[in-house]
Amino acid sequence: MRSSSFPWPDFLRRLALIAIPVALQNLLTITGSMVDTMMIASLGETSVGAVGLCAQFSSLMFSGYWGFVGGGMLFFAQYFGAGDEKGIKRSYGLTLCCMMSVGLLFGLTAILKPEAVMRLYTDKESIRTIGAAYLRIAGFSYPLSVLSMAMAALLRSTEQVRLPLFGAIAGVSANIFLNWVLIFGHLGMPAMGVRGAALATVFSGFINVSTIALLSRRARHPYLFAVREHFGWSRPFIREYFIKCWPILCNEVLIGVGNMGINVVLGRQSEQAIAATAVFRTLEGLVIGFFAGFSNASSVLVGTEVGAGHLETARQRAVRLVYLCMGFIGLICLLLVVLHTPILRAMSLTGESFRLAYGMLCIYGVVAVIRMANWVQNDTYRAAGDAAYGTLLEIVFMFAVVLPAVWITGMVLHTPFLLVFACCYVDEPVRFVLMQRHLFSGKWMKPVTPEGRAALQEMQADRNA
Repeated sequence: MRSSSFPWPDFLRRLALIAIPVALQNLLTITGSMVDTMMIASLGETSVGAVGLCAQFSSLMFSGYWGFVGGGMLFFAQYFGAGDEKGIKRSYGLTLCCMMSVGLLFGLTAILKPEAVMRLYTDKESIRTIGAAYLRIAGFSYPLSVLSMAMAALLRSTEQVRLPLFGAIAGVSANIFLNWVLIFGHLGMPAMGVRGAALATVFSGFINVSTIALLSRRARHPYLFAVREHFGWSRPFIREYFIKCWPILCNEVLIGVGNMGINVVLGRQSEQAIAATAVFRTLEGLVIGFFAGFSNASSVLVGTEVGAGHLETARQRAVRLVYLCMGFIGLICLLLVVLHTPILRAMSLTGESFRLAYGMLCIYGVVAVIRMANWVQNDTYRAAGDAAYGTLLEIVFMFAVVLPAVWITGMVLHTPFLLVFACCYVDEPVRFVLMQRHLFSGKWMKPVTPEGRAALQEMQADRNA
């Protein structure tokens, strides 16, 4: 099929229907995080740095369960494209069980051993004390976050993207209001500081999950509440599920460990650098939030076509999604750099912490375009059944290039902080070239449905003829 015959109007319409609600949901979440940061910033840079390091522990949990989200969405999207309702339901049940085991493990660790967690991330006693107080309460929100993510993954993969958005609206609104009440002690409540922020996170997580569940029940979603069918697993299905999920899980866990090593280095820089990093992570989340729309669109728009056996359509969509993502993320990064002064001032950064945060934004503005392109290509491969290629590249470069570069510059040579930060992204250009070669080879299409496998055999026979 020639590129000129590509159905752009229908493609862009479907992209918008999936990407815009997801991007709005993430934008709401990040806006809530930014408001949290501004409120906590009034308590001082030490509090900002402490809560920022706690967020890195949450990111490690995210890495632990995201492999199951990626694997689950692979099955959700392909089974949805093939119209296999039983496959969708049992995939969701297994995915939820695996994810919740991670959420409970991290939640218990945060509640019972918060001091040990903070000692891992920083050597600053003042930051460790505040962070432990926050984690001890925030740990109760971790299983709620996992549950909402599992529900959202299923709903998005079955083209019900608005319901998680409504849950996010309710949760973020509650979080902002409860932060105002509990951090500062309004409406007759005691001023709890960072402990109030943690408590607000727990309550808002419950509201988010409850809203999604109630709206899904009202909409009579056919898959979310079919509890008896969620556990109808056969040994061949479990085997295939974990074969597909294993590379993704290894990728996310090992990359999470690598990022933890990077955060250990960053957490041993100056207090101004730690505060700047906490603010930067919030703004980075804004970029990733917009990217998540393309990520989910690639999983659904490509995965459903592969599952249905429309492989050429899947390939054409994949290529266009990558370049659309790059252009859009470039605009977002440019906007952040241009507006850096009012944004960083609103986060109460001044002096050295302001300078460092601005430098981080400039560096990230250059590399984020390539970084997000690498991510969307990897998500595309996973949705199409190839969970190994992008995983192998990311793990090898993390441990062979990125982590040694960050550790040497930050812990051995003690170079300026911005150089240490830049080393976090030194691998992205090389990986982009390798990912592009794989994208155009078409070898990433590995269906799990009978329709997709039949189409792949037919395509390979045509090539060999």
